[in-house]
Amino acid sequence: MAGAALLGLAGATPAFAEGSWSSYIANWTSGKESRRWTDRNSDAVSTSVAFPGCSTDSNRFSAAQVKLWKDVFGPDDDQGTRTNYCNTVSWGDKVSGTYYSELAGFAYDSILDVNRVVTRY
Repeated sequence: MAGAALLGLAGATPAFAEGSWSSYIANWTSGKESRRWTDRNSDAVSTSVAFPGCSTDSNRFSAAQVKLWKDVFGPDDDQGTRTNYCNTVSWGDKVSGTYYSELAGFAYDSILDVNRVVTRY
């Protein structure tokens, strides 16, 4: 509360994400895709995917490779792969478009479960 009041007094404006959504992942295997979302790029917020509460079929979770795609006519545009250690990964402020993420792979395991997935853009 005091921090919010201090921000107001200083005239600073906190950055808010244009949009976000949350869900969960059950029995995801390599190549599975998230839902799609549209980023109008009306702000400067980084596109990010958070995986709090990960588990896998072998209970030896090391890291998941998460790839961000831009949905375009023809082959979709690869926006890069990030290694998610059951935390948050970011791709920076993306241009306007429709995006989705994909489980590109991970070490030791074949199935990923995440209690809560949070995507911000």
